[in-house]
Amino acid sequence: MNRLILFFLLCFPLIVHAQFFEIGASIGSSNYRGELSSNSSTIDFKETNLSAGALVRYNFNHLLALRVHGRYTTLSGNDANSRIELIQDRNLNFSTNIYEVGVTGEFNILGFDPQSGSVSPYLFAGYTFFKFNPQTDIEGRLYDLQELGTEGQNLAEYPDRTPYELNQWAIPFGLGFKYALSENIHIGLEIGARKLFTDYLDDVSLTYPDLQLFDRDGTGNIAVQLSDRSISPGEKTGFGRGDTNPTDWYFITNFTITYNFLETGTIGGRRFGRRSKVGCP
Repeated sequence: MNRLILFFLLCFPLIVHAQFFEIGASIGSSNYRGELSSNSSTIDFKETNLSAGALVRYNFNHLLALRVHGRYTTLSGNDANSRIELIQDRNLNFSTNIYEVGVTGEFNILGFDPQSGSVSPYLFAGYTFFKFNPQTDIEGRLYDLQELGTEGQNLAEYPDRTPYELNQWAIPFGLGFKYALSENIHIGLEIGARKLFTDYLDDVSLTYPDLQLFDRDGTGNIAVQLSDRSISPGEKTGFGRGDTNPTDWYFITNFTITYNFLETGTIGGRRFGRRSKVGCP
């Protein structure tokens, strides 16, 4: 027991010195994959949008860190970008603002030591809460698609098609590289994916509903126009509007810059001597 206590006392200063706290910002790009990117067959880089955010990172040691982030971006897709004539004929498009807040864990593969200006690739994964609202326009007017129920979500004849939630959870994961310009300033590049639990990021998922049910009084309904915008005429009730993939995805690529605002002595800075990554004495 005495040896165990001595071991802990020797290790504890190294563990404490390894901890440090960062705050920073990120900027980059976002992309979407779903029905309106050639039926989930590609990522359409024509629809790349700006992404920006802020983050706080707590480093437990040179290998493990925990990060909390907030992010804003826009996602969009358009059948007109497809090379497949049948998809072009569907003639749908969308855009949505994305607001996300998440918590992720990071594993520095080579170990990250800001005292020595080190560089390390890292893996990350976690949980993200995000808000979206797919929209499209007709003649310059913007419409919120979810409330229109373009696939029959608001019709009694489709009881299994309930309106989808605009607030969702996702699993972010990916790969990054970080570099310590100094003990205080750290930069990085990160590529990540969001595994979603909804197929309605773009408001497209299942089959065409019976459009006559939208317009029972014959006065016209904007949902009819937005549900079926096909270039070629014809009855499409029951035919596929979406593809067979169960969920949509989106992707974030961004550059980060963070500042370690704790006193460098707290992490065993240069003024207080370098810390070794090798275990306890």
